[in-house]
Amino acid sequence: MKTDDLINLLAQDAPVRARIGQALTLAVVVGILISGAIFFAAIGFRADIDTAMETVRFLFKFVVTIALAVTAGAVVFRIGRPGVSLRPWGWMLLAAPLLLAAAALAEVMVMPADSWGARMIGHNGRFCLTFIPLLSIGPLACFLFALRQGAPEKPGVAGAVAGLAASGIAATFYASNCTDDSPLFVLLWYPIAIAVVTAVGYVIGKRMLRW
Repeated sequence: MKTDDLINLLAQDAPVRARIGQALTLAVVVGILISGAIFFAAIGFRADIDTAMETVRFLFKFVVTIALAVTAGAVVFRIGRPGVSLRPWGWMLLAAPLLLAAAALAEVMVMPADSWGARMIGHNGRFCLTFIPLLSIGPLACFLFALRQGAPEKPGVAGAVAGLAASGIAATFYASNCTDDSPLFVLLWYPIAIAVVTAVGYVIGKRMLRW
């Protein structure tokens, strides 16, 4: 049987669609619970969370991280089903980086140039690179196991998108602890941590999701 024929058969298999949908829904719930449990056990909210919630810079971090989690999560729900188009959600993955880039541009336009470097480097780069991947472990594992219930046409890409979704969840938790609220800091450190998780997802997915 040709690969295209097999894909078409799988795409028409209603039980497969139902099974992966249920598995991914459970993966989202369990993944968030695991990430949240690690977050509260290890670091928890920043000490000035009440004051921080009154500032635009702090709240905007969640706009970016939730946008990443939602758009990547939507792609994960589709990418495990062969023959299903990823449009328009594939393009929607650009939403988070574009929002962040716009915020960073606004920051450099209103802040003096001699403060840009300090704002970008911040004080918590090391913690960001540690805790976003750490908090991503649970969601990534859940997404990968759920995707095994489907038949991703490109296992590596599916794993990478699972990594994006997992890191979006993790970054949302971490943002509530991070005291560096400048979009310049987020623009530098968060993508590095997210890229690490995405790369791990790609490598594992390429092997684990092969069929």
